[in-house]
Amino acid sequence: MGDQKNLVVKFDDLPLHLILEILTCGWLGGVDLVCLELSCKLFRDGYELGHLNFKSLGEFAAFRLCGSNSVFGGFSDGAKDELLARCGGCWKRVLRFLQSVNESSDVVQTYSGNAMQIRSGRYHTLLIKDSKVYSCGSSLCGVLGHGPETTQCAAFTRIKFPYHVNVTHVSASHNHAAFVTQSGEVFTCGDNSSFCCGHSDTNRPIFKPRVVEALKDVSCKQVATGVSFTMFLTTEGQVYTCGINTHGQLGHGDALDRSTPKLVEGLVTVGPVVQIAAGPSYSLAVTSDGTVYSYGSGTNFCLGHGEQHSELSPRPLQWFRRKGIHVVRVSAGDEHVVALDSNGYVYTWGKGYCGALGHGDEIDKTTPELLTSLKTHLAVQVCASKRKTFVLVDNGCLYGFGWMGFGSLGFPDRDVSDKVLKPSRLYSLKDHHISQVSTGLYHSVVLTNRGQIFGFGDNERAQLGHDKLRNCRSPTETLVEETSRPFRLC
Repeated sequence: MGDQKNLVVKFDDLPLHLILEILTCGWLGGVDLVCLELSCKLFRDGYELGHLNFKSLGEFAAFRLCGSNSVFGGFSDGAKDELLARCGGCWKRVLRFLQSVNESSDVVQTYSGNAMQIRSGRYHTLLIKDSKVYSCGSSLCGVLGHGPETTQCAAFTRIKFPYHVNVTHVSASHNHAAFVTQSGEVFTCGDNSSFCCGHSDTNRPIFKPRVVEALKDVSCKQVATGVSFTMFLTTEGQVYTCGINTHGQLGHGDALDRSTPKLVEGLVTVGPVVQIAAGPSYSLAVTSDGTVYSYGSGTNFCLGHGEQHSELSPRPLQWFRRKGIHVVRVSAGDEHVVALDSNGYVYTWGKGYCGALGHGDEIDKTTPELLTSLKTHLAVQVCASKRKTFVLVDNGCLYGFGWMGFGSLGFPDRDVSDKVLKPSRLYSLKDHHISQVSTGLYHSVVLTNRGQIFGFGDNERAQLGHDKLRNCRSPTETLVEETSRPFRLC
C-alpha cells in the first residue's frame, strides 16, 4: 500500500489515446494548446493521422476541436481551406478565431474563471457574471429589472428573478430587456406597451423579470431586442418574434403587431438560424450556410438589397451569395450594419454619416462593401450602434470608427464631437486583451480576457457603473460588488 501511495505517473506515460481525449474534451483553447507546447516536448512532437501530417500533437488537438465547433461545421470545404490559409496554416489560430466568434454572441470564458457577457442598452448596461445578471444606469420603464421603485442604479446591481435560474444570454434595448437561461427559458422586463416583452395580458411596464409563458415549450438560446419588438432564437435554429410590426420587422409577411412570440415561417425552410440581430425597426438572421436574411424597414439601406423598400418577409442578401461569402455574424446599428465572414473579413453598409462605415468618407453604401483597411487583420467580433462601429481582432486589439459622441469611441486625445472616418486602434486599451465589446447610444463597454470591465463615454445616468463620473473620455474600470444597491424614489 505504501508503494502505491508514492507512485508517480508522468503525463508522458499516459496512453496516447487518453492524452488526446484530454486535449479534445472541449475546454481547451488555442492559447492553452500553445502553452502546452511551450511547456512540454510531448505536445511539440509531430503527429500523423492517415494521409494527414500535423506539426505537433497540439496542432492535431486544435484540428479535432475545430471539427467539433458549431461555427466551423457550417463551412463549406472551400471556406475551411480559405480560413486555414488565412491563419497561416495554423489550426491553433483557426481554433482561437472560432472560439472568439462564438464568444462574441455568447458568454466569454475569462482567465479568472468567470463566464461573462456584457450588453449596452440606450442608457443602461447589463452584465452576466457566472450565470447571475447585473444592471446599471437608467431604469426607464423597468428596464433594469429591480422593481417600480428603482429609478437608477449607480453601480452594477444584481437582478433578482422569481426563482433560481442560470442566465446564459442577455439583450438590452432602449426600453426593454430579455434574458435566456441555461434551461432555455426566456424572461423579459421593461416597457410592454407594444407587447415587445411577449406578455399579452398587460400593456403596462414589467418592472421585474417575468418568464415568457408563450415560449414555455420552446427552448431558446439567443434573444435580440429592437425598438418595441423582440426576436427569439431557439436551440433548433428557429426564430420567433413579437411586438410592433409597422415595417414588417417581425417577418410574418404582414404589418400586424403580435402580442406574443410567433414563429417566422419564412426562416423555417432555409436551414437553421445561428445568429440574430435587431435594429430599431429591422431584423437580421444568419443561417448555418452563411446566408444573411433581412426584413423590416429599408430606411438608410440597412437591409442591404440596394434600395430602401421595406421587406415584410425574410429576404436573402444576394450580394454575399453571388460572391460566395459565408457570413458568420452581423450587428444591427441604428442606421447601418456591419458583418463578419468566415475569413475574418468585415463588411459594412447603410448610412455613412460620421464615418460609421469606416471607408474614409461619409457616403452611404446601398449594399455590403468590404472594409479594405482591416484586410490584414483577422476580425472576430463586429459591433454597430448609433453612428459608430467597433471591430475586435483575434489578438485582442480593438478598432473603432464613426462619431465620437461624448467620447464613446474611446479615443481620449480626440474631441467628443470628432468623426473617425477609418478604423483606428484604441491604444487607450493597448495593455489589455479585449474579449467582447458592446456600445449603446453614447457609451461603450468592453470585457477583457481577465474578466475586467472598462467603460467610456457618457455616464450621466450611471450607465458605466460609476456614481461620480459624468463624461468618461478614457476607458475606466468598473467593479462588480454583490452589495451594490439601486437608487430608489423616496
